[in-house]
Amino acid sequence: MNTNPNIHPTAIIDPTAQIAPNVRIGAYSIIGPQVSIDEGCDIGPHVVIAGLTRIGKRNRIFQFASIGEICQDLKFKGEETWLEIGDDNIIRESCTLHRGTVQDQSLTRIGHRNLLMVNTHIAHDCIIGNDNIFANNVGIAGHVSIGDHIIVGGNSGIHQFCRIDSYSMIGGGSTILKDVPAYTLVSGNPAHAHGMNYEGMRRKGWNADKINNLRKAFKMVYRENLTTVQAIDKLTTELLPQTPEVQLLIDSLTSSKRGIVR
Repeated sequence: MNTNPNIHPTAIIDPTAQIAPNVRIGAYSIIGPQVSIDEGCDIGPHVVIAGLTRIGKRNRIFQFASIGEICQDLKFKGEETWLEIGDDNIIRESCTLHRGTVQDQSLTRIGHRNLLMVNTHIAHDCIIGNDNIFANNVGIAGHVSIGDHIIVGGNSGIHQFCRIDSYSMIGGGSTILKDVPAYTLVSGNPAHAHGMNYEGMRRKGWNADKINNLRKAFKMVYRENLTTVQAIDKLTTELLPQTPEVQLLIDSLTSSKRGIVR
């Protein structure tokens, strides 16, 4: 019988699960085999955390979330795969986060300080960075890579194998079928690029010189009718200050395998 005052007596916890002493677990939640939950986490009522899931520190998971369930990939045959969640994430009601498959690294990974609003779905083999916001009903298909400091508007869908790079912003109700370069503001179905996320840069305290350099870089990529290869070549050869911010954009373009949103 469970005697931990932080764990509701109706919660069901597999004996192989490793739960830090100060973790709170609400009524009727189920914690599966080989789950580990680090200190300071707050697991709400009616949460299911399936086996082979590792959860870091100070995460808050709200009611009816399904964490670490097997994926919806018909090629999955029950292999050992994992879900890893970092620290300080907020996972709201009815979110679904699936484990990886052996097609990739057998792993779905979510970083730190992300906000997943109601009914966000993160599919198998996704790699999610830090400090991102996913609004209500965002659907992220398998094998998607998402950087840091990204906002995805509600009811948006991201196609499998897409790459969404850091500091970009996706408008609500968008369908992402191509890669989104760093800093880019996109929206629509299918999504198109509409500019750079300058307001997001200003809110982070970036100075005018840094923003103007990225403005020039954006014009080279999107306003001069260049292919991605031509844009990369021009960004690396023009007399544009090679700041870390510009280099991130170059790396973003270089890493694209699906082609970028235009």
